[in-house]
Amino acid sequence: MEPLIATVSQLNAYMKRLVEGQNALGDIWIKGEISNFKEHYSGHLYITLKDDGGVLKAVMFKSAAAGLTFKPEDGMKVLARGRISVYEQSGTYQLYINEMTPDGVGELYIAYEKLKKRLAEEGLFDENKKKPIPRYPEKIGVVTATTGAAVRDIINVITRRYPYCEIIIYPSLVQGAGAKENIVEAIEYFNEHNLCDTLIVGRGGGSIEDLWAFNEEEVARAIYASKIPIISAVGHETDFTIADFCADLRAPTPSAAAEIAVPSQLELSAAISGMRERIKTAEINYIKKLRLTCEKLKPKSPQNKIDDMRQRCDNMLHQAEKSFRLTAAEKRKIMSELCGKLDAMSPLAVLNRGYAIAEDEEKGIIRKVGDLTAGKIFKLTLSDGSRKCEVKE
Repeated sequence: MEPLIATVSQLNAYMKRLVEGQNALGDIWIKGEISNFKEHYSGHLYITLKDDGGVLKAVMFKSAAAGLTFKPEDGMKVLARGRISVYEQSGTYQLYINEMTPDGVGELYIAYEKLKKRLAEEGLFDENKKKPIPRYPEKIGVVTATTGAAVRDIINVITRRYPYCEIIIYPSLVQGAGAKENIVEAIEYFNEHNLCDTLIVGRGGGSIEDLWAFNEEEVARAIYASKIPIISAVGHETDFTIADFCADLRAPTPSAAAEIAVPSQLELSAAISGMRERIKTAEINYIKKLRLTCEKLKPKSPQNKIDDMRQRCDNMLHQAEKSFRLTAAEKRKIMSELCGKLDAMSPLAVLNRGYAIAEDEEKGIIRKVGDLTAGKIFKLTLSDGSRKCEVKE
């Protein structure tokens, strides 16, 4: 069998693929002592990790180095986490560091990462399960030590920003033996008696050992199970604990937690004043708009038509009265003429001139002398009355 012929680049690329194909080397912790430490002007860190039996080249890029909480130095023992790969140009394998801590607390960091990963997989950190923080709380619960600066900071901030809120403090150990039990008991007590609207759980800064009670699984599960929204306030801004991930909201410091928990009365007062001004302005603008609309509608107003119709009615009534008066006068004139004619033809007028009317009681008006026989009784009507008469001869 003929030997395989490969270039140096091909071999290095093959070794790179071979190494990166090993799952165990994709995420690994390495303990060692720093030597040949160099910080490149780009911000990348170049390190050699060594122990009594060997050395390992490592690099920590600027993005990862920005998260360091200490200054690496030669001779410092560290615990570095990252992946193993091959740098093809030199054909050497090295550790690409994602995070690094002093070796004195390395075991705690490993335990921290393991618990963090497990709880994340269980869903304790899911954002969609976070409860909203009440905007205007009536009562704020605080779980912390009463001897530290954290409780004083929280009280000062809340009383200054929102003095209408009642503060209920549950004194608790926050480090050392019994701390995790105290914290869990406090959270459960507040929930059992429904004592507050928002609960602040935390303490001031310290080492990882000092903050470890907030990395305990029991505390994490108590925070997750709380029906009351919880703000975690553990350590300084750069400190992250398991409690921070389980809480409904993380505050970088206890003072910041107090600011988050309550609104500012000054800001509220300014907001109310602003709302009043906006409402006033809106009212003025609305009235102006209505007036403008009314002006536009004024020519089309029904009142104008009503006024026109009233005037027309008055004119028509005046014309009708005038016409009625003329018609009545004409009728009176005609009636007078007719009355004159009627009066001229009236038997009464004839009687007034000396005539009389003879009437038979049975046959009516007597028109002929032959109708008046001797002994005939008849009625004779004159201008001023009538008399019964008898024919003698």
